[in-house]
Amino acid sequence: MTILLRKLLRVFMFLCCTVGACSASAADSPDDLPPLSTNERVVMVPANGPDRVMLQVTIMTPPGDGPFPLAIMNHGSNDKPAGQQERYYRSFGAYYFLSRGYAVVIPMMRGYAGSQGQQIYLHCNQEETGLANARDIDAVIRYMEAQPFIDPTRVVVAGASFGGWNTLAYGTMSRPEVKGLINFVGGALISNCPFEALSQDLALTHYARVTKLPSLWLYGQSDSRFATSVWHAMFENYVAAGGKAELVDLGKFAPDTHNVWGGPEGLFAWSAKVDEFLGRIGMPDHVAYPEYVPMAFPPPTHAAAIDDVDAVPYLDDTGRTSYRKFLELPFPRVFFVAPDGWGRFRAGGFDGLAAGKRVCAAEGRKCMVYAVDDMVTWNGPPLANAGGKAPPLPAPDDVPYLSERGRQAYRQFLTLHKPRAFAIAPDGGYGMAAGNGDPSPAALANCAKVYKDCRLYVVDERLVK
Repeated sequence: MTILLRKLLRVFMFLCCTVGACSASAADSPDDLPPLSTNERVVMVPANGPDRVMLQVTIMTPPGDGPFPLAIMNHGSNDKPAGQQERYYRSFGAYYFLSRGYAVVIPMMRGYAGSQGQQIYLHCNQEETGLANARDIDAVIRYMEAQPFIDPTRVVVAGASFGGWNTLAYGTMSRPEVKGLINFVGGALISNCPFEALSQDLALTHYARVTKLPSLWLYGQSDSRFATSVWHAMFENYVAAGGKAELVDLGKFAPDTHNVWGGPEGLFAWSAKVDEFLGRIGMPDHVAYPEYVPMAFPPPTHAAAIDDVDAVPYLDDTGRTSYRKFLELPFPRVFFVAPDGWGRFRAGGFDGLAAGKRVCAAEGRKCMVYAVDDMVTWNGPPLANAGGKAPPLPAPDDVPYLSERGRQAYRQFLTLHKPRAFAIAPDGGYGMAAGNGDPSPAALANCAKVYKDCRLYVVDERLVK
């Protein structure tokens, strides 16, 4: 192994990617793509300098011939060697800009994926590392500005993780057609650098002093790469050196908020802030093609604990097994229920919520969303004893009103499979039902055939109060 390769393998500049966000091979379902074509094509573009290195560049455009405003999206890096990293192209960042009518251009840096040359590695010199990549990004922008479908007067540059760092470096170019910079969870991590923090501070100070462009910085509270204290310090140093920047704390919208482009959770967390920024710098900021935007998740209702399987309404045993599997899946994920006992999940893909609703409609089911990711979003009938694990059900002798015949029926009820419901009446009556769907109406109806003032007493494993 060469010394250069060993050095390259020591470089870790990270961008987390979910399945379907970075890899072309992940497209195994139509749900991985928006219903509107991205008009995707891949070209080779000359990099900066006389060495004739060609960069692999992905171009995506919304419908029409343009000219479109240009959004440059700079990729990050995972823990693979640069040459083994897949071409970056499928992300909710790209879908966001397409929905606003932008042409999206994603250049792969030297040595990454299908780009020629070697990964730029300058050890502790984080400033020049960013500037060298910025010069290649500038070469791609100049190439794109010459294309007839691009509006060369309206350009915005964005990047995530290491791509966010390169975006901040690009600000030093001061091109008048570039209106602003968007830094998503940006930064650089270089191993074996004894003064990494100092190198980063010096680089940011230089970038800020030279850059005239406004920038938007977006970070989250559960970032696996950059702790909150780190990105706060980066921003403060940049502003103190004269940089024109706004910081947005996105909070915790996913287990790892570094995956800002990898799922709809990130899009829902940052899109409004990016819209505001684009509007301020005179760039398009409204949805022109809603097909590129996934259906918004319903808000959490906290109707029950997410891991309380018995709280999920309607489900038969197969549905409960499906819900337990749902709890093991990575985000994004959605769980649906229907009154006939049906329960299914959708995980991953472009728009799991819309895809699940299409399945429900095709099968003629009246589905409702019960949970999204780690949030219960149920907005249907109140859940019995919601908010925690149900206590043990009363013993037959502790059930009020019942005659001995009713207590024998209650004993039988306790042996039935879910879904099940048991109703009681003040005059000693009872009624029960079990099977697919919601058994509550049937239990009440069976009770009301003979008795008055019937009410539900138990549904599945829960006491109804």
